[in-house]
Amino acid sequence: MASSSWCLVALFFAIAATIPAAHGQSPQAGFISIDCGNSKSDYVDHSTSLTYVSDDRFIDVGSDFYIQSNYINSSVPTLQLNLRSFPDGLRNCYTLKPVPQNSTYLVRATFMYGNYDGKNSQIQFDLHIGVNHWKTMNISDPSAIYTAEALSLATANSTSVCLVNTGGGTPFISSLELRPFENGDYREYVNASQSVVLVTRRNMGASDSVRFPDDPYDRVWKPLTDPSWSILSSISTVNNSGNMFEPPSAVMQTAVTPVSGSQLAFSWDSVSLDDELYTILHFTELQKLTGNATRVFNINRNGHLWYISYSPPYRSAGGMHDIVPFKGSSRYEYVLNATSDSTLPPIINAFEVYSLMQLTQAATDSGDVDAMMAIKSHYQLKRNWMGDPCAPKAYIWDGLNCSYNTDPPRITNINLTSTGLTGEIYISFAMLEAVKYLDLSHNNFSGAIPDFLGSLSSLVVLDLSFNNLTGTVPDSLENLVSLQILNLAGNNFNGSVPEKLCKRSDAGLLTLRLDKNGCNKASSSRSKIAIIVIIAAVSGLLLLVVILVTVVWNIRKQQGRSSNTSVQPRSVVVYSQQREHQISFESRQFTYTQLENITNKFTTVIGKGGFGMVYHGCLETGKQVAIKMRSVSSPQGMKEFLAEAQNLTKIYHRNLVSLVGYCMDGNCLALVYEYMKQGSLRDHLRVKAGCAKVLSWGQRLQIALDAAQGLDYLHKGCKPPIIHRDVKSSNILLSEELEAKIGDFGLSKSFHSDEQTYVSTGTVVGTPGYIDPEYHQNYQLTEKSDVYSFGVVLLELITGRPPIVPGPGNVHIVKLIATSLSRGCIEEIMDETLQGEYDATSAWKILDLALRCTADPGSQRPTMFEVVTQLKSCLKPEIASDRSDIIYIEGFNMSREISSEMGASLLGPTVPSIR
Repeated sequence: MASSSWCLVALFFAIAATIPAAHGQSPQAGFISIDCGNSKSDYVDHSTSLTYVSDDRFIDVGSDFYIQSNYINSSVPTLQLNLRSFPDGLRNCYTLKPVPQNSTYLVRATFMYGNYDGKNSQIQFDLHIGVNHWKTMNISDPSAIYTAEALSLATANSTSVCLVNTGGGTPFISSLELRPFENGDYREYVNASQSVVLVTRRNMGASDSVRFPDDPYDRVWKPLTDPSWSILSSISTVNNSGNMFEPPSAVMQTAVTPVSGSQLAFSWDSVSLDDELYTILHFTELQKLTGNATRVFNINRNGHLWYISYSPPYRSAGGMHDIVPFKGSSRYEYVLNATSDSTLPPIINAFEVYSLMQLTQAATDSGDVDAMMAIKSHYQLKRNWMGDPCAPKAYIWDGLNCSYNTDPPRITNINLTSTGLTGEIYISFAMLEAVKYLDLSHNNFSGAIPDFLGSLSSLVVLDLSFNNLTGTVPDSLENLVSLQILNLAGNNFNGSVPEKLCKRSDAGLLTLRLDKNGCNKASSSRSKIAIIVIIAAVSGLLLLVVILVTVVWNIRKQQGRSSNTSVQPRSVVVYSQQREHQISFESRQFTYTQLENITNKFTTVIGKGGFGMVYHGCLETGKQVAIKMRSVSSPQGMKEFLAEAQNLTKIYHRNLVSLVGYCMDGNCLALVYEYMKQGSLRDHLRVKAGCAKVLSWGQRLQIALDAAQGLDYLHKGCKPPIIHRDVKSSNILLSEELEAKIGDFGLSKSFHSDEQTYVSTGTVVGTPGYIDPEYHQNYQLTEKSDVYSFGVVLLELITGRPPIVPGPGNVHIVKLIATSLSRGCIEEIMDETLQGEYDATSAWKILDLALRCTADPGSQRPTMFEVVTQLKSCLKPEIASDRSDIIYIEGFNMSREISSEMGASLLGPTVPSIR
């Protein structure tokens, strides 16, 4: 490299070194700031006062380079003067830890080519976060700084950022930064199944970029101005509490408004038509409006109304954001139009755009990862052991095999033969609970065989041969019941081998290799006699079992050919909390042929759900039933089927749908329920064909009370408690007399004990619009998750609208109610089909209850028992005034279809109390 280049680089580092770290602001807790390719000492960045460190402690492969001197000038940050290049290996990874588990974090990487290799190349490579593709980097301008930024959820206490060589040139990186969020920010976009990638983040009307320390999370807000805009500014602090995105006050203190007219427009380009995008708009009123002054405007996206009549809060960070992603255009234009009654033009302070990053690849079990990382560190292994050990499959670590039939993948084989390992066998091997083959042969291990190897219950092969191990073979190895090969040759053991291992070796069940025979022959002879006796006894027992199975099979075969639908019922014992003793009812097992007869060959379809089709049937007694058949293509399988069947046979309550029987015949899985003639609550609220009359207000309250009592029984009447996890209007079924019962227990979860308060789940399941935001964020399922879903159902009963209201600017029902509440008019909220036939006091109480049920955080929500009590008090005046008419609709068909509407969400503080 030219000497002039070295001089310039040295000058820049000398200037940076003169900035005393003691005078800079202390770095934010948890920040990781890496200057890649910098092998010199740490330094403090003068613009952020953050300390940047060398990447030597995060990665041990790659080569350091400086950019060429002709690309160095005063505008190039110190971070971009050097880089690390990775000419070897397909995947090279930085491991960042500690990352606070279950917290959201920002990760940002920068790249400046600077023609460091003198080739003037165009370079393309992939970035991964953990095991999932993050972004494809296309480096074409050697003088440009390219940035990749994402928001992700930490599912373990460390994460990896990997550069993957895809054949488009040598990957390199200039800097890498990680910034944890403390308050669960961006929780609607970031969870264990998805992350988001930054498209753009803009500070309207600013002259310079804003980042740390003005933004405590070090987001970079780039300025955006236009000649057609007038800039507004304020030095007053803007409060961002209650805003899940926490835009910094320094960003919110500037805004733009049109120089003339009542319209403000801005736009941005998408990278791909297939990108699924989220937009966040930030607003605050910087001027204290006096007199009749108002600022109200509508927001349009690409010509479609996105939000109507928005008025920014004064010196408080408000705004709106997409709940579900949108796509399909190469350019997006937002136009803010003042309403006819607004005296002031529209205003905007900032906006952010993110693209959806689906996390489709499962990471290796976190316990296995921690174990392998500890083993790598302990023995200072210099293999290609970077990133996730098992995933993606193309980059599995050398010496490992993994099982991908489980979720998450597990490490099953470890081959560390002849790798020069020394010292004792490290305890972290004990954490590899799924390992079947462990080969540590031909190393220099010393000391005794540790007892903890006996805890690896899945071990089939254990090879410790040709090391320097001493002592005796521990008794704990007798616990390895699956062990087939134990190779201990080439060591210095003394004493005898545990008796059970010798017996298994004598019986041919274990291949045992030792330098000398450590087994007692007398015990061996006795064991052989015992084994002969055992084999004879087992053989006789197996013969008897074969005969019995043959007889039973022939009987069942004859029954399957019969067209008679009668079946001998099986008695099922169910515990009833209310009666304080066991009660029994008859649960029948049906064959597939019998279901064909009951349903007249599945003629009448009465519904469809995630499990499959639902058919109408009639038993030989004349009793009508609903048969829920599992479809071959259904994502729900045996697990959900057994969950639903098990829960239904353990519980009994008048407001829970009862199970008549089931079918497990070959590939046929089916549940047979009591038939609910009036269909689902959803059908009535959407006025499905067949509904002769709308539900009255009193009937709605009674249905809500019935459903609440069913949920309360699941939460408090069942031992242990059960969380339904899919409460929605289509799962509240109505009998002929409009008695409501909760159905569909396929997604329900039971606590392990009465004292447990939540259940951790690997994935978030449920129906969009009804899912508790808190559960969506932390994956902890609680009783309050059902309460949230029930609150959404209450809002459906009140408004007659679905959870996500379709139309321009689709909005979640909770946010829609918030807008209407600001005007204090109950008539705007109530279902129009009621035609004013309701008690306003009762309606306000139910609305207040619904909002408390959907409060965030969940700790502010009532219990289902409190909900039941409130509903009873609201129902009393309705009963007294005899408003509750009973509807009878002959032949009504229930529908289990799930809507898939999309929506936008209003930002700002929690919905205000209607009081």
